[in-house]
Amino acid sequence: MKKLSYFFLALTFTATGAFAQKDADAKVILNKLSAQYRTYDAVKTDFTLAIENQQANVKQTQTGTLMARSKANKYKVTLLTPGAKPTVTQEIISDGKNQWTYLKDANEVQLSTADNSEESFNPAKIFTIYEKGYKYLYTGQQKIAGRVYQVIDLTPEDAKKSFFKVRLMVDKVKNQLYSAQIFDKNGSRYTYTLRTFTPNYKAAETTFAFDKKSHPGVEVVDLR
Repeated sequence: MKKLSYFFLALTFTATGAFAQKDADAKVILNKLSAQYRTYDAVKTDFTLAIENQQANVKQTQTGTLMARSKANKYKVTLLTPGAKPTVTQEIISDGKNQWTYLKDANEVQLSTADNSEESFNPAKIFTIYEKGYKYLYTGQQKIAGRVYQVIDLTPEDAKKSFFKVRLMVDKVKNQLYSAQIFDKNGSRYTYTLRTFTPNYKAAETTFAFDKKSHPGVEVVDLR
């Protein structure tokens, strides 16, 4: 479970070189993607998160939802148990000032100050992460189930991070992010795949704050 939180709240990568020849091609695709995303007030997506590490014999999949209002750094991530009748296992919520991490099994919520700095990553930035501090390379197209996706590899300029690459796949026709695959130095791969995407989702402001009343007996751990 900690790995899932880590994926959303600490998405960072390490740098490599030789990302120069097709930089312009990647930039055109990414600029078009982020320009469209920034026209939306809020978005909602259902996603699948697959974690795999062959050396450690780890292979697991989890589903969830993300609602984000990127202009205000507000978001809500809900992680679900696998199976025919999924239930909530964890929630990560931010109103732009505070961040709540709710663990259902422990009936505990951790309250911390939201990090809105340029160096930080949060789920509200997932569609625009490349814009500052990253190099990018267009590697070609890939067809899956009849759809054509443009593939772009990203690396950051900071070589001290624990991830060495993230691979984005962008739907060529819809101009939407389809997946992001993160390559960890320890051999793990985290693949975030969007199953649905709802632009201009009507999200109430209460969506982006933890509701203590709806979680009877929850323990609040204030880390601010």
